[in-house]
Amino acid sequence: MLNQYIDHTYLKPFAKKEDILRVCSEARQYQFASVCVNPCNVALVHEALAGSGVKTCSVIGFPFGTHTTAIKVAEAEGALADGADEIDMVINVGRLLDGDEAYVQAEVAALVEACHSRGALLKVIIETCYLNEEQIAAMCRIVEDTGADFIKTSTGYGSRGAEPHDIELFKKYLKKPAKMKASGGIRTTKDAQMYVDMGCARLGTSNGVQIMEGAQGGEAY
Repeated sequence: MLNQYIDHTYLKPFAKKEDILRVCSEARQYQFASVCVNPCNVALVHEALAGSGVKTCSVIGFPFGTHTTAIKVAEAEGALADGADEIDMVINVGRLLDGDEAYVQAEVAALVEACHSRGALLKVIIETCYLNEEQIAAMCRIVEDTGADFIKTSTGYGSRGAEPHDIELFKKYLKKPAKMKASGGIRTTKDAQMYVDMGCARLGTSNGVQIMEGAQGGEAY
């Protein structure tokens, strides 16, 4: 069933408590993999999902990835303390485009340590819309070398979301069992099934209910 792949996502800056609780109620109903929210809402989600089996997920360095490493680590530690089971962090895309792979690798490694020391998963958002094949290959290597759990296509706030070609490149360059997450622009059951069939272990979407009901979703992420 597609529900087990969906990170039910609500990352709007104007999210109110009632919005977050609605998303948690939907996640309970459909038994999604997780609810993914901004750090300020993690404690609320953790409480609302208690006993449901649905994980609490938080984004870090979102949406641009331009926080310093120290701030990203502190933000992740705060979210984990509030009950996050999973962290989706955004890399510093500018440093990668500059060719400073060592900076990006050190940053991802620091987040891996923060998460794994507390038994949490780390998903690494690389924002494929800004990267060429060589840079995506480098990120596949970095994700594997650091022991991060997932490589993830997009924030949903870039110039585009996931595309099938991104997943094909992940499959081309991943050599170890790092998992793949497609996110951004997944609006229909057909979209979701395509990415699952390609091998994605998670899907980031705000359209989880529509996907489960066979309807057309309207949210980009």
